[in-house]
Amino acid sequence: MEKLVINGGKRLGGEISVHGSKNAVLPIMAASLLVKGETVLHNVPDLSDVSASIDILEYLGAKVKKENGTLTINAAEIVNNDIPDNLMCEMRSSIIFLGSLLARCRQASMCRPGGCDIGLRPIDLHLEALSALGAMVEERGSCISCIARELRGAKIVLAFPSVGATENTMIAAALAKGKTTIINAAREPEICDLADFLNSCGARISGAGEGVVEIEGVERLHSAQHRIIPDRILAATYMTVAALNSNEMIIRDIIPSHLAPVIPVYMKMGCRLSLSGESLKLVSPKKIRHIRNIKTLPYPGFPTDCQALAAAVLIKARGTSTISEGVFENRFNYAAELNRLGADISVDGRTAIIYGVKRLCGAGLKCTDLRGGAAMVAAALAAEGESTLTQLYHIDRGYEAVEKSLACVGADIKRLNDEKKEC
Repeated sequence: MEKLVINGGKRLGGEISVHGSKNAVLPIMAASLLVKGETVLHNVPDLSDVSASIDILEYLGAKVKKENGTLTINAAEIVNNDIPDNLMCEMRSSIIFLGSLLARCRQASMCRPGGCDIGLRPIDLHLEALSALGAMVEERGSCISCIARELRGAKIVLAFPSVGATENTMIAAALAKGKTTIINAAREPEICDLADFLNSCGARISGAGEGVVEIEGVERLHSAQHRIIPDRILAATYMTVAALNSNEMIIRDIIPSHLAPVIPVYMKMGCRLSLSGESLKLVSPKKIRHIRNIKTLPYPGFPTDCQALAAAVLIKARGTSTISEGVFENRFNYAAELNRLGADISVDGRTAIIYGVKRLCGAGLKCTDLRGGAAMVAAALAAEGESTLTQLYHIDRGYEAVEKSLACVGADIKRLNDEKKEC
């Protein structure tokens, strides 16, 4: 069993770079199935979720090569239109292959996906949207089958601005006949990156990043190259580490506008932030300030993926803070683990009350989910003494060798393997 061993209480500093976005690359990898040829993606991070998507692509018949952050996908021949349970259960976002398989093969079958246990993430919106495009959807237990003789454009109103449902609809509609309009579409930067990729392949998508997205279907897409946007949640993770553990840190390779919902919150905590091109400098406060309330909302609101990260900073604030979760109903599982470090967090339903403490002490921790695990790493770096962190598969889904990146700015953090070899 792998674990991270963290010796905290050390001041960090220097420069750290942000890798490509997990939440952007995964739907783009699925969308590559629409191209009967070669897709080349740059700035692809080395994550377990990316590896899981590669496994799905290869099972479907695509040829995939990954080298030095560049992913080459040749989907000229697709031999399967189903995804086995063992591949679907690896990650939640595997449901995004439903729209791409339907558009490419006119039929698809899979089970409901796995992923972090942060609350219900129903796929009803996905299925309703695909049905509106002309798919016949059948559910048997956890199995989903979709068949469409042809896909036709439609007006689709999402009851909630779901990122996954917006992406699935965009992908399927790219090759549908006629015009598709998505109303109440998700507005996250990753939606824009997917649209940019599809448009570079010959799709006709407008309005991405706004509440209404329009897709004019085309007959085919062609090969293209695309660079994945930087990971804004990783940037926020480094901001959290810097706020807790450094005097000054420079975070490179960001898109500043993508951090617009996050920057004001960290400024309220007392951090001094300055932007220069694709870099952000954070000067940490002598005393972290409490925040009366943070509420997570769909973009451009404060991201739910940054909720645990904000909590990790506020556990050392002077005063009491509250965080209200407006997206998922079960995203405070990490609170009990942070309390093991000496934090004082009380959870009531979708609200966490955080009473600031002066001192944190090392402890044994277990990752509860991807972002909660990242929050634990940041807090353990601020704790006195040694902490160990297990169940690293959560962190590896979205962070590329987190221990190596943080070691570059002075963190005493190592990945060890506890397994004993048998004689």
